[in-house]
Amino acid sequence: MKIAERFIEDDGKIIHARTFDNQPALDDAAALRSAGLGQTGENRLIGRVPMNIVSDWLKEAGIKMHDPAAKDVIRRKLLSGDFDAFRVWQGTF
Repeated sequence: MKIAERFIEDDGKIIHARTFDNQPALDDAAALRSAGLGQTGENRLIGRVPMNIVSDWLKEAGIKMHDPAAKDVIRRKLLSGDFDAFRVWQGTF
């Protein structure tokens, strides 16, 4: 959830600074995980990742959202262990 947005001028460049609060997504994932929802059956809920984080991951990898490799980038990030708080189901996929 975006909570702030501002434009900063630095050496003739305009920087678009955005601030996000990702705590609601972390709370949702923790509640779903503790309730055991999305962890049984054929389809599993892997996690709840805010779009601002996904777009940062893809920008870091140098690919666009519609690129088929985006799925692999998101999968690697979620399985890396650095973003376990966003995971609902702890299995591998």
